[in-house]
Amino acid sequence: MKYFIIAGEASGDLHASNLMREIKRRDKHASFCFLGGDLMAAEGGTMVRHYRDMAFMGFIAVVRHAGTIKANMRACRQAMTDFAPDVLILVDYPSFNLRMARYAKERLGTLVYYYISPKVWAWKQFRVRTIRRYVDRMFTILPFETDFYARHRYAVEYVGNPSVDSVAARPHPEQNLEGFCLANGLPVKPVIALLAGSRKQEIVACLPTMCASAERFTDYQMVVAGAPGVEMEFYAQVMGGRTVPVVFGQTYDLLQQASAAVVNSGTATLETALIGTPQVVVYHVAFGRLASLLKKMVIRVKYVSLVNLIAGREVVKELVAHRFTEANTTFELELLLRNEAYRDAMLDGYARVRKTLGKPGAAANAARKIVAYLRADRRKR
Repeated sequence: MKYFIIAGEASGDLHASNLMREIKRRDKHASFCFLGGDLMAAEGGTMVRHYRDMAFMGFIAVVRHAGTIKANMRACRQAMTDFAPDVLILVDYPSFNLRMARYAKERLGTLVYYYISPKVWAWKQFRVRTIRRYVDRMFTILPFETDFYARHRYAVEYVGNPSVDSVAARPHPEQNLEGFCLANGLPVKPVIALLAGSRKQEIVACLPTMCASAERFTDYQMVVAGAPGVEMEFYAQVMGGRTVPVVFGQTYDLLQQASAAVVNSGTATLETALIGTPQVVVYHVAFGRLASLLKKMVIRVKYVSLVNLIAGREVVKELVAHRFTEANTTFELELLLRNEAYRDAMLDGYARVRKTLGKPGAAANAARKIVAYLRADRRKR
């Protein structure tokens, strides 16, 4: 069967590539056309656009790149028409993907499945109406999403969380601090990991404050997790003369060896918790105090980090908007590094999150359901 998949950022590329691999195990005649990244390309098929040309965050960035976004949509529509897929599989990325869902249903009559729901439970809940209208089946990765969608009269299926899979399959779970440091040309010294996000806008907004806070702890070395597709020269420019090592393709190894981490809100917060590294979650918002006031009117959830959302309580401290300052981040790092009871309470919360998410197998579960449902749904048409 023919699968058209759209993933618009680095995490989507990872999860979609795992899904593609599992689909191929169940459908020996599977062929793929996709918008995604290098990991998806390694699984085979035709790439229409790389996510590097799609991941624009924030109103200003979207306006500035409006022409590129429209060109990407045109290219996607044309590729779908030419490929004539049996199913369109969407991976998060709602602003783009829901438009493609509508096109696939109305113009092509294609089945539409969604793997990894948009965060409509946090904001823009009106999108549920669009999902009900254009998405035939939804496979979710967060347990609380089942109840959320049920309240909106839409049935979904929880398949497990792909971050559980990724962390369980990390390449060097036995590596120690000395081995990591020697492999990367670093002094053998305790580490504070800095995860500033995958988009350049995020890195610019977060990394300088992260560095300013971490460098206060002179008995530790700070190490930055490099994002796919972001050049070392860019990091050097953002850090403004600081000589801070950046490691690429080793985020899990870095977290595994770190004594603490400062993590930009996103999937990385959950991955950090699954690995078991104490963390403080940060997120920069322009016009912070005003944004915090508006958040109360727009955002429908109490927390921003996946760790706290899954736990249903504060497991990790969230420094968002005007609360994300050098002083606040330094204070939280002090607790993480020096206060054993504080660390232990966080690690206990991590254990509860792992239990809630369940065992690895999200991509395999999703692929099994997708292939089975696709065969059944095609027979009904």
